[in-house]
Amino acid sequence: QVQLVTSGGGLVQPGGSLRLSCAASGSIFNSASMGWYRQVPGKQRELVAGISSGGGTNYADSVKGRFTISRDNAKNTIYLQMNNLKPEDTAVYYCKLTWGLRAYWGQGTQVTVSS
Repeated sequence: QVQLVTSGGGLVQPGGSLRLSCAASGSIFNSASMGWYRQVPGKQRELVAGISSGGGTNYADSVKGRFTISRDNAKNTIYLQMNNLKPEDTAVYYCKLTWGLRAYWGQGTQVTVSS
């Protein structure tokens, strides 16, 4: 069983930065793809950034150049560094682990960008 624990959300002013973390239990982390998603009320959850087991990354157009996803396999943890935050980045952020046909979600963490 895989558990994902997310942390790092909060309230930040426009232009500010936050770093989210997602720590995974279990032994499959190194061979799993990981991703950060976000959701606002009334809308579908959307992919923000993904990172493969080999370290390849992809980003939503709306966050390119501002957000950076990374992984530390020694700590079974991924990160999302979010810079130059905008009010439209306000959402609940979730991490996801994908391993073969299996997918696991962490609990959400609220990110609010407001002055």
